[in-house]
Amino acid sequence: MLNKIRVFVAGACGKMGMESVRNILKQEDMEIVGVSNIQNQGMDIGTVLGLSPLGLLVSGSLSLESLKKAEVDILVDFTNAKSAFINAKEAIRARVVPVIGATGLDSEEIAELKEIAKENNVGVFIAPNFALGAILMMKFAKETAKYFSHVDIIEYHHDNKLDAPSGTALKTAESISQIRKPIIQGHPNEYEKIPGSRGGDINGIHVHSVRLPGLVAHQEVIFGGLGQTLTIRHDAYTRETYMPGVMLAIRKSYKMTEFIIGLENFLD
Repeated sequence: MLNKIRVFVAGACGKMGMESVRNILKQEDMEIVGVSNIQNQGMDIGTVLGLSPLGLLVSGSLSLESLKKAEVDILVDFTNAKSAFINAKEAIRARVVPVIGATGLDSEEIAELKEIAKENNVGVFIAPNFALGAILMMKFAKETAKYFSHVDIIEYHHDNKLDAPSGTALKTAESISQIRKPIIQGHPNEYEKIPGSRGGDINGIHVHSVRLPGLVAHQEVIFGGLGQTLTIRHDAYTRETYMPGVMLAIRKSYKMTEFIIGLENFLD
């Protein structure tokens, strides 16, 4: 008999959370054993999704006790950085592997999670992006940085996104920085008439964030060289884009004891 991966979804009534629940329900090797969300507390998650009732009610929060009681294997978290940090600590102490899709965790929070994970011998997976195309975009950008030292990153997201720049833009800049040395781009005497016009600066890489209705998640990495430019772009048009990556992360994180950041670590 197949041993199913027991999954709890935090932020289950958000757009990414609902899409994750729908997809997990379709997997033969997974089952949903718990869901939480600030909205729709006490409602059946099946009803929230427009399906038949599943007998699984939306809780307002998760706790070490509730995770242990449900014998959860994986916590999938699509809340926000603040909640994801709190949830991850509870999960680790319950010996549940957190798969974190929320972006915005800072270096101190990540360091604390690493320490707690090490103490409990439990794995943690954090994904700046679950889209396989975005992972390839970052891989190609890192390779291109060997030949083009000047680069700007422009990321575009819907106007409800809270953090800027996106986790993907940060990860892209960090990957490029592993290849090229920090340099000053543009004219050495340039100045901004409006503060921020040249974007944020990560090791000399200018990063620009666009927030507009109608967008989902998009990013351009523009390299400039002598007489030429090279643009690497990824576009995500629906939340379905991320689901193959989410399902891959759940399977790869099952019983994992390592602390891993980035879906590229799970690709062959």
